[in-house]
Amino acid sequence: MKINTNRVVAVWLLRLVLGFIFLMQGYGKVFTWGMENVINAEFFNGTFKGMLPDFVIQATAYYTSYIELIGGLMLVLGLRVNYALYALGSVLVVVTFGHGLAEPIWNLSHVFPRTVLLIALLILPREWDKISLDSILNRNKT
Repeated sequence: MKINTNRVVAVWLLRLVLGFIFLMQGYGKVFTWGMENVINAEFFNGTFKGMLPDFVIQATAYYTSYIELIGGLMLVLGLRVNYALYALGSVLVVVTFGHGLAEPIWNLSHVFPRTVLLIALLILPREWDKISLDSILNRNKT
């Protein structure tokens, strides 16, 4: 199958945009705010304190923050893209559940676009993702 340049660039741009969204959010939580501040933020502790056990609140904060950081970096690099998308998809499910638990009608403006980009990347043929470490590593195998 002939791959045209627009398809290659489109997948690369999708992957970079989604990757940087997650990477920078994870970076901000882990390195700028610090995990203690994330856990003690109004959303986590203020919303779920008494509703969920402390260990669930802490585990969720760590899980979502580090998966955003690592998965976002993997997308930016184009390394093990499918695994990164699966992990980041799980974060979106956790975040959607958490927001829905906190407030039945909530603003979807930060979850919905990420979900659409993520699903698009899962559906688009992996062969179109030529500007990635996965593509380079696979070329070297053959």
